[in-house]
Parts: sequence; C-alpha cells; structure tokens
Amino acid sequence: MLDGLISLPWWGYLLVLLALTHGTIVSVTIYLHRAQAHRSLQLHPALGHLFRFWLWLTTGMVTREWIAIHRKHHAHCDSDGDPHSPQLLGISQVLWQGAELYRQASQDQDLLQRFGQGAPDDWIERHLYSRHPSLGIVLMLAIDLLCFGAIGLTLWALQMIWIPFFAAGVINGVGHWCGYRNFEIADASRNLVPFAVLIGGEELHNNHHAAPTSPRLSCRWYELDIGWCYIRLLAWLRLVRIRQAGLLPRLAQGLDPQTWSSRLHVLSVYGREVVLPTVRQECQGATRAHRRLLRRARWLLLREKRKMSEVQRRCLERSLSLSERLATTYEYQLRLRALWQLPGRSSDRLRQAMHDWCQDARQSGVEALAEFAEQLQRAQQRQPLQAPVR
Repeated sequence: MLDGLISLPWWGYLLVLLALTHGTIVSVTIYLHRAQAHRSLQLHPALGHLFRFWLWLTTGMVTREWIAIHRKHHAHCDSDGDPHSPQLLGISQVLWQGAELYRQASQDQDLLQRFGQGAPDDWIERHLYSRHPSLGIVLMLAIDLLCFGAIGLTLWALQMIWIPFFAAGVINGVGHWCGYRNFEIADASRNLVPFAVLIGGEELHNNHHAAPTSPRLSCRWYELDIGWCYIRLLAWLRLVRIRQAGLLPRLAQGLDPQTWSSRLHVLSVYGREVVLPTVRQECQGATRAHRRLLRRARWLLLREKRKMSEVQRRCLERSLSLSERLATTYEYQLRLRALWQLPGRSSDRLRQAMHDWCQDARQSGVEALAEFAEQLQRAQQRQPLQAPVR
C-alpha cells in the first residue's frame, strides 16, 4: 500500500475529512451564499480570495454560476423557473441528482447574465478559476495522494461528493420537503434541525427564505447557526463587515409589543395560528380526495398569487371552494398583508387600518381568526407603534 507524507490512525483520517469538508461548507455559506449571492456581508479581499481558492480546490464551482442559480431559485422559488424545486421535480430527483440540475442550469447564459451580476471578474477569475474549474479538484487529488497516500483517494472522493449531496441535494431537496417552519411564508422551505452545524447553518432553510438578506439564519433561542458564529469571530478580527439591513428578527411565540408591528412576524403567526389550524380542521371529516387537495394547497394558501403557476392557482381556487371558513381565512390574510402596502405607510394610518382589520376579524365567525385578532389588538394596545416595520 502506498504511503503518504502523513500517517494517521483511522480516527485521525476521519478528523481530517471532517475538517476539510467543514472548511468547504464554511466557504460556501459565508462566501458564496451570504456574501456573494445576498450581499449581507463584506469580506476583506484576502479572506474572500482564500474562500474562492479553497472552493476552486474542493468543488470546482464557479462563483458567478453558483450565485446566479441561487438568485434564480429565490426569484422563482417552488414555482415555474426554479432550477431545483422538489415541489416541481420530485424529492428523489433533487436529492440524488442535485449536482446535475446545477450543471444544467449553469449552461443557461441568459440566467448567468441576468442573475450573475456583481460576481468576481478579476484576472485570476477569468484566466484560472472560471476557465479551468476542473484543474482545482485535480490539484486537490494530488495533494491528498501526496499527504495521505492511497487512502487520500478515498478522502478526495468524499470531499468531492460532500457539497453535491449535502448542499445541492439535502438543502435544496429535503430543505423544501420536510422539517419544521418558523415562518409560514410563500414557499415550501423547511428548517431541517435547530442545531445547524453540519452544513454551516444552512439547515435553517425556512429562516433564510423568510429573510434572504439576513447574515444570521437563526431566530430562536434554541437555534444554533454555526456560520453566524464564524462570522461574528471574523467581524471581531475585522475581516468581515456585517450589513445589519434585513437582519432576521428574534422570534418568540405569539405576538408581543416588540413583534406585533413586524410584517414578517405577524404573517408568520397568522399562518401558524390561523391558516394551518383551519386547514387541519377542514380535513377532519372530509373525503380522501378533499383531504389530499387541502394538504397539497396548504402552503399555496400562504403564497402570493402573482408567484403561482396556473396549475397552482387552480389548485388554490379548488381548495377555497371546499370551505367558506377557509375562504374567509384566506381573504383576511390578503387584507392583513395589504396593511403594510398602504400609501405612505404612516404610523397613524397603519394603526387605524390594523384596528379596523381586528374589528372585522372578530366578527368573521372563524374562531381561530377572532382569537388572533384579539391577540394582535392586545399587543398593539400595550405599546404604541413608533414606525411601520416591514
């Protein structure tokens, strides 16, 4: 058996593998995702290039292609045009063929032109990283073989499948298929686990889709975003500047004087405490076909119609036709969403509009809706609105 420059026990090789793959995950979440795709961070040039170099070695991904595909995913999330939605393509295809979907999308020059703005375009990007993306992973193979001998081939192979499986497969697939939700937003995103360590914080996928420009992906006391921990350390070292705009709010259960005026929080609580309980209630006693339709339309009830396909609109309309109570719940959600779109959005106007909405909701005849209106008005009365918050 060929030996390398470094000989380790079995657990030593395991630690090396975890360190190498974790470094790649950190590079993806901090550099590609939060800094490049969403511009929520500004990295020191040396740190940014270190991340870019490491990703060239370990993944062969081109920065412009990655951020363009990811931005298109957000622009068309779980609807026609999404490059990798399990809601459209099926969980099996996205989970096991996520890397292939990425490669197919990267061939679309119109996509790259439209969504790839602002990507690095310096000499080394044009002449090395983008022109010869495979050279980096070949160099990584040589380094692994030199350092660890024959077992380096195994380490290299696991490095090469780590991002395609966990990022392209698990996050893009399972992250839109199952898990828990803090925010009942328009797409099907889910948080996979509250302790987001394995994939650098990206497991908190529903949180990210609720506030895409937030550099922090955790919002509850029990959620751990390891990527955010690294960002805070790098910020302390003055290698990262955090852009606070769009920072994800810290959430508590229900509405309180600190959260009642937040559009994101109010609509999330409405979805969790009004829409979904109403759907579950309507499923009781319904026929099997109607239950299947209601479950399919559950997340469509929270989605803006302009972002739906024609098939999705028909599915939503059919589900609303099954229940007057569900239709009422949906109508009041649209009215609530519109409160933050009032011309001028002055504090007084928003306060009065919200008061009127609560008065009507209490008379709606839907118990969950009336209880939510009471909760919202109590929170409003406990603390006057200072300024409308999006």
